[in-house]
Amino acid sequence: MNSKLPNFRKLTVSERLKEVAKIAGFSEQQQQLLENDGALSPDLANGMIENVIGKFELPFGVAANFQINGKDHLIPMVVEEPSVVAAASYMAKIVRENGGFKTSSTEPLMRAQVQILGLDSVEIAKQILLENKEQIIQLANSKDKFLISLGGGCKDIEVHLFESTQVGPMAVMHLIVNVCDAMGANTVNTMAETVTPLVEKLTGGQVRLRILSNLADLRLVSAELTVRPDQLKQATLSGEEVIDRMIEAYEFAAIDPYRAATHNKGIMNGIDPVIVATGNDWRAIEAGAHVYAVKNGHYTSLTTWKKDAQGNLVGCLELPMAVGLVGGATKTHPLAQLSIQMLNIKSANELGEVIAAVGLAQNMAAMRALATEGIQRGHMALHARNIAVVAGAKPDEVDQIIAQMVAEHDVRNDRALELLTELRG
Repeated sequence: MNSKLPNFRKLTVSERLKEVAKIAGFSEQQQQLLENDGALSPDLANGMIENVIGKFELPFGVAANFQINGKDHLIPMVVEEPSVVAAASYMAKIVRENGGFKTSSTEPLMRAQVQILGLDSVEIAKQILLENKEQIIQLANSKDKFLISLGGGCKDIEVHLFESTQVGPMAVMHLIVNVCDAMGANTVNTMAETVTPLVEKLTGGQVRLRILSNLADLRLVSAELTVRPDQLKQATLSGEEVIDRMIEAYEFAAIDPYRAATHNKGIMNGIDPVIVATGNDWRAIEAGAHVYAVKNGHYTSLTTWKKDAQGNLVGCLELPMAVGLVGGATKTHPLAQLSIQMLNIKSANELGEVIAAVGLAQNMAAMRALATEGIQRGHMALHARNIAVVAGAKPDEVDQIIAQMVAEHDVRNDRALELLTELRG
């Protein structure tokens, strides 16, 4: 697979699809899923959620140029915001020329929490649970022989104590479960419910909540990039100056939660579209990411940026990544399956690593823009296409209206209408 896609932007939608289909090995039937309305049938949609009345569509784009651990990937992105796909692709091109992204991940370990109340002593309850750890693990694993056969299953337990709450002392047992290539919610929830009677018998307490945690702090992915100064120079700024400005921008996000919130939102601009395209739970990823950003007691940047000894820019991103290739919409939605094929991946861990690389690229794009010409120049140029379409411009009119608005630095609905009237006058 080659993810470069030269001159991709200049092709028509149909030509782009044919190019991607050839690279990703799509069948004619798979191409038709993207060409025609109705990839998700009403009956299939009705089986996914309740009270279905129709479907809501979003643009499906492809980010190019990504090379991760020496392997090329086409990146499916489902998103409504202009500039996201273009920015990720451009940064990936720069990173590619500097050796590509380097990524890694931990085991796919998820937590199931079992809340225990009505205890005479939470300390004694903890001791009893830990003494009976093997029995609890064995019972948890009794419900999923297939997962065990793949090397997964409950591997350990933890017990967290809360001595003083408004409902009395509380112990919370965590089941630590290797969920393999699944996101894992159903697996760990079933295990938590399975062990409930045993936990109550052992501790003499009453179990209330039995539910996974979306703070998947044992299931981490990381991505790293290194870029030479000459790759970042601009007409009025040297590469060294751009790097210094980007590091200044990072420091702002590192110390100020108001800035960090927007900084991290930019990271999720890259991550969420891939999560959505693959049928994974973007809300779970968002929740885990933002809690992880405050793990040291202060909400801060999920990325770190610095200069190495040679003056190169080095960026790193680490965050929880509970994604799967099996179960849920990932297996149900036809376009989610197509996205997985396009990505050229073999495991949930690899999917998580690719997603982290996209998030890091998106963060790099935003910081570079903010630290130099400002975020609006590139963003508004791409946003101009939306404005032109909303104004009623036909395909052969759109580019002319965009060019004029961008040249005037005046991207507005009423200006697009004026230009359209002049063009047709």
